[in-house]
Parts: sequence; structure tokens; C-alpha cells
Amino acid sequence: MAENEVNRYSQSQSQTPVPAHEGMTIVDLLSILRKHIITIAVTFVVILGVDILYTAMSPVAYTTTTQLFATYNSSNDSANSSEQYSGSSYIMSQIKSYPDLAKTQSVLQPVVDELKLDTTPISLASQITVTNPTNTAFVNIAVTDADPSTAARIANGVAASLSNVVEKSLYTAGSNSAVKLSIVQPAQVPTKQSSPKWSLNILVGVLGGLIIGILAALLKDVLSKKIQDESDVTDIVDAPIIGRVVKDDILAGSSPVVVSEPGSPIAEDFRRIRTNLSFSTPVEGTNCRLVVVTSAGASEGKTTISVNIAAALAEDDPRVLLIDADLRHPSVAHKIDIDGSAGLTHVLSGQAAVKDVIQRYWKPNLHIIPAGPKPPNASTLLNSPLMTTLVANAMQQYDYIIIDTAPMVVANDAVIFMKQGGTLEMVCRRDQTLKRDLHEIADELETLDMPVTGVIINCAKENKKALENSNYYYYSNSSPAEKNRKNRKS
Repeated sequence: MAENEVNRYSQSQSQTPVPAHEGMTIVDLLSILRKHIITIAVTFVVILGVDILYTAMSPVAYTTTTQLFATYNSSNDSANSSEQYSGSSYIMSQIKSYPDLAKTQSVLQPVVDELKLDTTPISLASQITVTNPTNTAFVNIAVTDADPSTAARIANGVAASLSNVVEKSLYTAGSNSAVKLSIVQPAQVPTKQSSPKWSLNILVGVLGGLIIGILAALLKDVLSKKIQDESDVTDIVDAPIIGRVVKDDILAGSSPVVVSEPGSPIAEDFRRIRTNLSFSTPVEGTNCRLVVVTSAGASEGKTTISVNIAAALAEDDPRVLLIDADLRHPSVAHKIDIDGSAGLTHVLSGQAAVKDVIQRYWKPNLHIIPAGPKPPNASTLLNSPLMTTLVANAMQQYDYIIIDTAPMVVANDAVIFMKQGGTLEMVCRRDQTLKRDLHEIADELETLDMPVTGVIINCAKENKKALENSNYYYYSNSSPAEKNRKNRKS
């Protein structure tokens, strides 16, 4: 994986940037779903649970059906074919109204009285479904009830009452009905419940849970204002991810992790970044690599990243200079617990020489220029010819210069150093960096033709699978404090 990142990093130095937004692909969709897999799982469980609860609480019901057949009832035994045909046409025209007729009080009241049902015709009508299959003389009466035997009695009772009304009540006294309804299939007592339908409901719950879960994940991704993983960054910034640093308490210490815990996985994260930076192109005319470190907003860990990168680089014995150029909020001296009373501000204001403020730290080849006190004119000082000369002279003496600059939402000081041939490394903190800010900064840098060179993800999600056997590789040289911390975590 490190080799791939290195290749992508080195290629970004020579190739023309490609727009990052090319529409969503299947791979992008899968990445979003994987990122929000917990949201999908929770939504799925909730939807399926509600579906199961609703099904379990639904009343059990049984359904049975009575089938009737309509025939022409002629008073003339010797009716000719023409009369029979006319009668059939009459039946087909009349039978379409029987489903509605079956739910009227004229049909249902006798059923309620005969079966002594504790209900009304209107309520009974809600239990009945009457259909007339297209182009047939059949009338199907389906009844649903909590008691299977009651359902059968009601179905047969409604069929008998409908037949009686059609034959005797639709015409004046003494007249014969032209239509006769005969029960050809009486209702049987059902042995299986018709509802709730567990199989169907569970299937609907599973499909509904998946669909709603996916929609929830997509909606959450669209509405999310902060970056959550690498894909959020690469969707906005066209630059390789050169490092991932997981959140760990040892990063809050007063010395770089490479110094205090050289055998820890966090130290290896910074060594990976060191390796990737070694493939960047030196500034033209020098052997020095100028690395400008910034972030989109405040409190994203750029200073912590800067001092640890400097220590990791110095570990391999090249000459390394770390400059705290964040004059608006100096942090390097405090971060590594050195004297920050004199620094870059004094040099740029002509109050001191570089040799008066530069300090050695940890190793003879690692030098630090702290920021010094906050000046009222930070932008003017950093844009001064003296700053340009300072960096130019330093590039003749050092193999690496790491410059910690102000967040881009505060000031675009990083651009000042990019003009001298530096590479811009953007620190993005998970659940902290705002997508909107990152997007605006990326557009601004693209307009200035000074795009981000590499991205470092701070507080990245820990890959638990990769750390399952971490004890085999790490902590062999850890301090007792680190071992105790590791034991407390496990």
C-alpha cells in the first residue's frame, strides 16, 4: 500500500491535474455504502423490527369464499335461442352491479338477524369482498373474520341473502326475476389464517429495510458537512493520500511520537509519510525538499503532524529544519516544550538574526525556528523579502524544510512558500474538517495554479484487522508507560 501511495504521489508532481468531479460511479456508490454501513445496519434492524412487531400485533383473521353463478330465469319453458341470447346479455349487464348490491342493507340485515351477529350491516360490509370476474357470470363473496366458522357462516348467509334479493325483491310483486343466482361453491371453514401474512411481511420488511437503509446512507452522505474518511477528501481535492494518522493519546504529549514512542504503530504512520515525502521533487537548483503543511480550519492537528514529520525525517539523519510560520497562533514551541520567546517574528522584524533564534532539538540534524511572539502584522512579515531570503538560504543548507503555516480559512500564507517551489500538504481531520471549507480552498488553489500536493488524514479510523497481530510487530521497544497504556486499552 505504501508503494502505491508513493507512486501516486510522485506521479502527481509531473502530471496535469484531472478534475475530481466526474459523476458517481458504482465504485463511488459502494464506497458511500461501506462508509455508512452502521447507518444502513441500524436502519435495516429498525425497519425489520417494526415490521415484525406490526405483524405480531396484527389480529389473526381467516378468509373463506362462496361462489355463485347467474343464469337466465325464463317463465317460458320453450324459450327460443333468441330469447336465451337476450337473457344472457341482460345477465352480463346486471351482474356488474351485484358486488355493490351485496353490501347493501337489504342484503346484509337479514344475515345479521339470522346469524344473530353482534354487528351492523355497515360494519359487516367492511368484512366482505365481492367480485365479478371479467366476462363471467360468477359472483365471488369473500368474508374475513377472526373466527373461521363464523366467516364461513357469514359467507354462505350473504350468498343466500343476495340470491333471495335478486330473485324476489328487485321486481314488483307477482313478477319473476329474469336472473337466478345459484350457489355453486359454498364456503368452507378455513383451516389456515389469511392474515397476518408472515412470509410476505418479512420479505417486505427485509426489502424495505435495505432500500430505506441505502437511502438513509445516501442522504446522510449528502447532508454530512464534515469529512469522515479518505473518499470525502479525494472527492474534493485531486491529490493522493500520503498518510493516515489514527487518534491516540500519545499524540497529545510534549514530544513527537517518533521520539517518545519509536516502536509504536503511530510512529510507523509518520515513517510512512516520511517515505512518501522522500519521493517528492526537490526545489529546482537545490537538493532540498520544501514541505508546506497547512489545514482547512483550526484545530485539525497540522502542528502535531508537522513536528512528528520533522522528527521522522530527522531519524534518517538528513538535515531538517522546522519553521513555525503560523505567526497568528504559534504552537510548535509549546508542542515540543522548547523556549518560544524568541523566533521568526524577531528575525523578520530585524530584531534578531536566524542564528539567534534557531534551536537544536533531539538530534544535531533537527533544527527548529519557533514563531516567537504574535506580531500585529503577520501577513506583512511573511510576505517580506526577508522571509523569501531566509527560506532560500535555508534550502542551501538543509535536505528538508518543514513549514507549519496558518489554516487556509484564516490566511493563505501557505501560497507564499509555494511560490518558492514547495509542496503543499493538507491536513484533514476526520469529523472536524468542513467539506465546504475544503472545497473553497481547493478551488482557490486550483485558480492560483498551486494545487494541493498531498493529503494527510488525521484522526483516521483505526483498521482493527490490520492491528490484530500488531503486538508481533510493534511495542518491542516501547516505554513502560506505553506498554501500560496498551494494556489498559486491551
